[in-house]
Amino acid sequence: MHKLILIETSTELCSTALSDGDRIICERLSTEPRAHAAMTAVFVKEMLDRAGWKVQDCSAVAVSSGPGSYTGLRVGSSTAKGLCFGAGLPLIAVSTPEVLFNQALEDGLLPQGCRHVIPMIDARRMEVYSAVFSPDGQMQGEICSRIVDRDSFRAELEDGPCLFIGDGADKCAETLACPNAFFNQCCPRASSMLGPALKAMEEKRFESTAYFEPFYLKDFIATVSRKKLF
Repeated sequence: MHKLILIETSTELCSTALSDGDRIICERLSTEPRAHAAMTAVFVKEMLDRAGWKVQDCSAVAVSSGPGSYTGLRVGSSTAKGLCFGAGLPLIAVSTPEVLFNQALEDGLLPQGCRHVIPMIDARRMEVYSAVFSPDGQMQGEICSRIVDRDSFRAELEDGPCLFIGDGADKCAETLACPNAFFNQCCPRASSMLGPALKAMEEKRFESTAYFEPFYLKDFIATVSRKKLF
């Protein structure tokens, strides 16, 4: 059976998990602000110690590929790549919307008669990174960035009940309010990466450890603080 290290750092939640076959045997979570760099590698070590494993005992490392927080994704991918390089393990990438879709299924969140599951990752103001999934997991179209207004997702909402899930869901609830709109505010968890990661493992869909980059969707723009330091 495959043993996987799972790392999800695309939002404010720092989340890691360890799996043995199709079971999650250990999980670490923290919502402490801006702590991904300090906690991700520590969480992985704590889980391995608890399981009595070394990194070399694992079959692969799976990491969330984004979109999401630029800093969080950089920390997650750097940690995953370091583990893979050090132990000679393959690298698996799972998109953040796919993690959220699987989380919706695992948590039994789909409303009765659900026609679409729409992950929403907060991109500040009224912008979200989103995708549209059918209830059987087929992604309809591409992952995109969109500014949410009253006309957003009109076709999907007219088609039937839709679940909006992610850390960008609540801020869109008032704008998209209608009988077919259901909202679940949450961050993606590493444990919800297991299904897609195992499928990628079986199909040998691995990333190039040397050249893998997260899917930021938008370029990172550094700004200069207006506060005077001296």
